Amino acid sequence: MTYQLTTLPNGFRIASERDDAGHSAAFAIAVDVGARHEELSEGGLSHMLEHMAFKGTATMNAREIAEAFDLMGGNVNAYTSHEHTVYYAKVLKEYAADALRLLCDIVAHSTFDENELERERQVILQEIAMHHDTPDDLVFDLYQEMAFTGQPLARPILGKAERVATFTRDDLLAYTAKHYQPNRLVLAAAGCVNHDETVAIASEFFAKQSNRMAVAAQPQARYIGGEKTLEKDLEQVQLVLGFPGLSVTHPDYYALQIFATILGGGMSSRLFQEIRERRGLAYSVSAFASGYQDVGVLGIYAGTTVEHLAELIAALKQVLASMKAGVSDAELLRAKNQMKAGTVMTGENCGAIAEWIARHLHVYGEYRTAEQLLAEIDAVTKDDMVRMADLALSRATPTVAALGPIGSVNNAGLATKLAA
Repeated sequence: MTYQLTTLPNGFRIASERDDAGHSAAFAIAVDVGARHEELSEGGLSHMLEHMAFKGTATMNAREIAEAFDLMGGNVNAYTSHEHTVYYAKVLKEYAADALRLLCDIVAHSTFDENELERERQVILQEIAMHHDTPDDLVFDLYQEMAFTGQPLARPILGKAERVATFTRDDLLAYTAKHYQPNRLVLAAAGCVNHDETVAIASEFFAKQSNRMAVAAQPQARYIGGEKTLEKDLEQVQLVLGFPGLSVTHPDYYALQIFATILGGGMSSRLFQEIRERRGLAYSVSAFASGYQDVGVLGIYAGTTVEHLAELIAALKQVLASMKAGVSDAELLRAKNQMKAGTVMTGENCGAIAEWIARHLHVYGEYRTAEQLLAEIDAVTKDDMVRMADLALSRATPTVAALGPIGSVNNAGLATKLAA
């Protein structure tokens, strides 16, 4: 594999990792903007832009774009997070240049047609409604809201329906002009790709663009914590419990990921074995560690019936307390191997590599190879697990989000009960 990086005079970065062993080519354009960069009045604009990019350019309408990618055997899509917006495509290698031109076109030259905007607005409003009808999605919005109360990270990525209903074409144009500047964009290519050709095509679309305005730096995010409950007519209580974590740039980020894996990352994890296998309190129970550029969280998700909630809370406290006493060699090895497997498998998929490169250049300023990440995973020790338990579980009020038939426990002080 050959990695190359070119930076245009305006700051637009173009990176590639070539591997001719396969039969596909993949591209990703990552924009350094997401929900946390929005003003309060702009909530949901990053996500709406992602949708509208595929709805027409100066040369192709929405149907022609869809048909073109299908002709290439393409897998094309986009997603929005709190910190990034990513557009990606993976096609048969013989269509690499055509796919790249089209992906660049939809990012650089989307027209935001008024009729398409009205149609897509209804699609997004349906997406928001579906999200609110999906309890195990909605509970994470409640959790995010409490973990980062009063801050941009607390806001939902999709935005609120009443705000999305008012966005205009001028709003999209202004937001694009502000955030889609060349020094905030990265184009990454992987698989059967040619770096010089990638640079040449990208330059056609982005080399003449200028960085029109300075964007204020985001304020440092802070973990807050607290409790949020929402009564909803459901069969189960959806529960998310969280603690402060680490940013993706923190030296201990992978130690915390391994800690979360031992806690609730697979069928052999402590949560799965105690909550599901031994006690039968939940069908789904897991742990996660989410990192942003300046802050992070460690969390647990579970769903259970009201009659089992008290026992679930007691069991969660028991498992969390056990983590403070340390982990075994076998647990550490299993967790490391799970993470290493995920890393290796990502490195075997050119589509994932393209997204990986683009996000790494934004977050770290460099592409961190699979070999580098595997070395960081290998370096984690049992002593690190004790430190992670102390860091996350002993120093802050937990964040608790609960959704469902919780009337009988709404005043029970879940945050207090779940404090480890």
